[in-house]
Amino acid sequence: MKTNTKRISTLLTALLALVSSQVMAKPVTVEHMFGTTELESKPQRVVVMGIGPLDALDYFGIDPVAVSTSAVTPDYLKKYTQGYASSGSLHEPDFESIFTQKPDLIITGPRASESYKELSEIAPTVVFAIDNKKGYWPETQKQWRMLGKIFEIEDMVEAKIANVDAKFSAIRSNNQSSDYDALTVMSAGGNISTFGPGSRFAVIYSDFGFKENVQAVKAKTHGDLISYEFIREKNPSTVLVLDKDALFNPDNSTAAAEFANDLIKTTKAYQQNRIAFLDMDAWYLAIAGVTATDQMIKDVSGVSAN
Repeated sequence: MKTNTKRISTLLTALLALVSSQVMAKPVTVEHMFGTTELESKPQRVVVMGIGPLDALDYFGIDPVAVSTSAVTPDYLKKYTQGYASSGSLHEPDFESIFTQKPDLIITGPRASESYKELSEIAPTVVFAIDNKKGYWPETQKQWRMLGKIFEIEDMVEAKIANVDAKFSAIRSNNQSSDYDALTVMSAGGNISTFGPGSRFAVIYSDFGFKENVQAVKAKTHGDLISYEFIREKNPSTVLVLDKDALFNPDNSTAAAEFANDLIKTTKAYQQNRIAFLDMDAWYLAIAGVTATDQMIKDVSGVSAN
C-alpha cells in the first residue's frame, strides 16, 4: 500500500511540474531577419543549426536536442559533437532527423537560412543572423535579445550586453583618440585579400573604431586581392590577420611566417608590434555568438593597448 501511495505521489508531482511549466509559458512574437515568428516561450525541445546560435545557447545555459554537424568546431563547443541528434550540416538541414525530434523551436544560422520556409513547416523557426551593413554589435544585440525574449532570460541577456558594450566603447574610444588605422587581411592558400567597411569584418571599423587604412575596398564576400608590396605601400599602423588555412588546412598554414617577411617588417604595424592574428573560430565560424564576441574583444584589445 505504501509503495502504491509513493508511486501516485511521484506521478502527481511530475504532472504538477508539467502543468506548471505549461502555465508559465506564454505566447511570444519575435522579429528576425526573415520576418516574425510566433511561439510559446521557454521551449524545451530546441533544434539548432549553425555555430553562432549554438555558441549563444551554450553561453546562456540552453541545452538543444539536435545540433548541426561541422568539419570544424570550436573547442568550447566540442561537447556537442557527441550525444546529440544531428540537424544536418551548417548549410543543409536534415529534415527527417529534425522532424523526429518533435521540436518546439528551430533556430538556424545564416548558412541554412535558405531553408527557413521548409523548416517553419516543421516547427516555429527563427533566423539567428546579422546584417553586417547595420553593424556587428547592434545586430548581435538583437540576436541575444531575441533569445532573451524566447527563453525568458532577459535580465541575464541585458547584463551581458551591458558588460560587452562597455568593452566595445572603451576600445573604440581608445582607437579613435589614438587615431589608429587598420588593414584587415585574410590569408588563404598563398593569397591575401583585404576587407573594409560593409564586409563581414566591418566590426573592426564600425564597432572597434579603427580608421580605414584603404578607403577604396569594396564589400566583396571574399575581399579584394592584394600583395605584400601593397601592404608596405599603405603602411598601416595596425594589421589584423585572418588565417583561413589555420582553420581548414592547418598543416599548410604559413601565414605567421609570411607576415614576418622583409616587406612587412618595414611597416608601422610590425615595428610597433601591432599585427594580430585573429581567432578564426570567433571571427569566421561563430558569428554573433557570446563566447565568440568575448574572444573578438580579447583579440582587438591586445593591439589597441599597444
